Formats: sequence, C-alpha cells, structure tokens
Amino acid sequence: MPAAIQDRPTAQAARTPLVVRLLVLATFVVILNETLMINAIPRLMESLSVTEQAAQWVSTAFMLTMAAVIPITGWFLQRVTTRQGYAIAMGVFLTGTALSAAAPTFAVLLLGRIVQAAGTAVMMPLLMTTLMTVVPEQDRGRVMGNVTLSISVAPALGPAISGLILQLGSWRLLFVAVLPIAGAVTYFGLRQMTNIGEPQVSSIDWFSAAMATLGFGGLVYGLSLFGEGTANLGPSIGIVLAGVATITIFVLRQLKLQRSGAPLMDLRTLTHRTYALSLIILCVAFLAMMGAMILLPLYLQNLRALTPLQTGLLLMPGGLAMGLLGPTVGKLYDKVGSRPLVLPGAIGIVLALAGFTQISTTMPYWQILALHALLMVSLAATFTPIFTLGMGDLPPNMYPHGSSILGTMQQVAAALGTAMVVTVMSARTTQLVADGTAVASAQLSGMKLAFVIATALAAGTVVVAALLPSRTNPVDAPAH
Repeated sequence: MPAAIQDRPTAQAARTPLVVRLLVLATFVVILNETLMINAIPRLMESLSVTEQAAQWVSTAFMLTMAAVIPITGWFLQRVTTRQGYAIAMGVFLTGTALSAAAPTFAVLLLGRIVQAAGTAVMMPLLMTTLMTVVPEQDRGRVMGNVTLSISVAPALGPAISGLILQLGSWRLLFVAVLPIAGAVTYFGLRQMTNIGEPQVSSIDWFSAAMATLGFGGLVYGLSLFGEGTANLGPSIGIVLAGVATITIFVLRQLKLQRSGAPLMDLRTLTHRTYALSLIILCVAFLAMMGAMILLPLYLQNLRALTPLQTGLLLMPGGLAMGLLGPTVGKLYDKVGSRPLVLPGAIGIVLALAGFTQISTTMPYWQILALHALLMVSLAATFTPIFTLGMGDLPPNMYPHGSSILGTMQQVAAALGTAMVVTVMSARTTQLVADGTAVASAQLSGMKLAFVIATALAAGTVVVAALLPSRTNPVDAPAH
C-alpha cells in the first residue's frame, strides 16, 4: 500500500467496497483470537500440566506480539500490494492456528499463538488504510461502523464464544473451529480481492524496528507482570521503566529520521490535533473495556459461582448490541457528526463503570446485564466516530502510520487496563485479608476499587470529547 495515492477510486454512498467488506470479515476472524483463550486457562493447566501464571501467557504473548509487530506495519504496507498484504497476513495466521491446534506441548502452543498474532497485527492497519483510501469522506462513518464489528466487538465476544465451544470438549476445539473459517475467508478473499494503488520501494531503519519491538513489547510485558499480582512488583516496575526508556530512544530516532522523510513510524500524525485527541479517547475507552472484560468474569465465576458458559451468555447481549449498533452509529455520524455521539457515549461509559462500583454478592443479574449492555452500547457510540474522525484528520500519505500508531496504542491500553484492574484488586484484597476480612468480601472490595479508578479515568474522556470538532475537513497529501 502506498503512503500517498493520488487517484482514489470512487465509491457509491450506498455500498461498501468489496475489498473493505472482505478485509472486515478477515479482521473479525483474526482479532477474535486475541481474547478467545481467556476461558480456557483451567483446561490448559490440566491438559498441559502448567501453572496458572504460565497458562496466562497464551493471551499475554498474543498481546505482546501485536504490540511488537504493529509498529513496523506502516513500512510493510507501503511495500506490498493489497493482495500481497492480505495473503501474507492470513497465511501467517493460518499457520499459527494450525500449529496451536496440533500443539503437543505448551511451548509449541505458545509459539503458535505468537505466529497467530504476527498475522493478526497486519490486518487492522491494512483494513484501516484501505478504507481511508477507497471510501469517500462523506460515507466513511457508515463504513467505519462495520469496521467497529471487527476491531472492538471481536475481543468482546471472544470469551463468550470460547465459553460455548469449551462446553463441547477440549481447548483444541477453539483452534479447530477457527481454522476452516479462516481458510474459507482467505480463499474467497484472494479470489475477489483487488489491489488499491501501487507499492512503493522504501528502506527500513532496522535500529528503529528493534527499538519499537523492544520498547512496546517490553512495556506490554511489564504491564502484564503487574497483572499477575504484587509479588512481581519490583521486576514489573523495572521492565516497564526499561520499556519506556527504549520507546523514548525510538521517538527521538523517529524525530531525526523525519527530517530525511523516512521514519518507521511518522510521529507527525500526533501534531494533528483531532487525531491526537481521538487517540486519547480511544485508549481510555479500550482500557475501560478490557478492564471490565477481566473483572466481570472473575466476579461472576469466583463470587457468584457461575460457569464459564453462564458467564459468556450473560455478557453476550452487550457484545452483540455493540456489534449490531456499529453500522447504525456510522450512519448517524455521516448525518450529525461526532459530537452528538461521542459526548453521550463518553458519559454512558462513565455511568456504566460507576454502576459497577456498586456490585455486591446479591446484585440482580439483570442489573449486571443492563450495566454491561450500557457500557458496550456507549463504547459503540464512541469507537466508530473516533476512528473515523481521527483517521480523517490525517493526510492520505499518513494513513499507514496513523493506523499503525492507533493499533499499537490499542494494545498498550489493553495491557494497561488488564494490569491496572488486577493489580488494584490484588493489592486491596491482600491488605484486607491481612486485616482479618473474609476472602470473598476482600476480593469484592478490591473489584469495587478497581472500578472506581476506571470510572475516574473514563471521566476525563468527557472533557476530551467536548474538545473534538464535529467533523474534519478532507486533507490532501502534502508533497514530499
């Protein structure tokens, strides 16, 4: 995909281009796997004789690989055609899925998950870059509403779908079920896929690539260690600080390379005010979603004694509502702009999280379902306009870099959300148990405190949302 495309194909306002529909379907299938293994931890511990901390790595390694690979996708997508990028990404994903399904040991399963994630990391930037290139500005909201299904609903539905599949048998079914679907999507996608623009020959600064991999990967790894409890506090802080220092070196390197016009990740995207504000809201919203996804299953299974299947069914309506509302929110964005959607969405996120601060062992299940549905609907009202508005603020030559930064920060926000809620909950629980409080009551208090902090962070997005313009003006690519 080229960095700048002078002649954009026109698209009818009433139809989503076929290439975008194919990419949305493929992206949904691959991103679903990011959270598909959350409910499979007990099965993995029993089947492969590993500890809970080790088993958690099937999800952590996926997130870690995504954070490490996404920064180089901007460069990669400039060098390949749409078909080549699609074929490589799906081919790598299929290889990882097959390897995971047949894994004889935990180490091989972990390798399969890493390979899966490497393919997944390419799909979202490829989808976003293609969409911004082929869809007219006045129709992007509607099309981006469909994209919301793949990049935000898929992770939300992962635990629910895995809970259903695990009722049928082994954890291997999670990969066996995905394999033929991903294979069919790849086959039909390649038959129908058309190339958008021409690839550009460009060099890569391998020092920047190494710093991006070590920096963002190290940051996500350090944050994931926080999520394992306070016992790893020292090493966690050290790894996070090392990751931040490496990212600082990476940023300084990009600023230097921007003067020669060949950065790995063009940070000039952040000088576009609307894109930067949209990125802040996206990160906090994704942090809230991942935090709730971690805490609610723990609450429902550990304190309310629900099975993984019952938990998945209780949380599924919210995820489905989010997906079904995505296209509607997109159409509304095209008509009314972002502010009438993002402001109520941000307020709804705060209200839902505030409601979860009142959870108890006797809270009716309908209230939990209603609060979760409110959170998911509010996220749907926020994600679609934010993606459209933020990317629309960039010139076409920065689309690959903008989508790369967006994808990287989404993974960092997911890791931060997971680490924050688990660390706060664990620290509070440990303190109360030491003071003589019953374990269940202490854990409930820890969850409440985690939701209080998430609510406070989400409240800041209301202020940021008020600063956003309702629409962006189409931007032309500057000459290089």
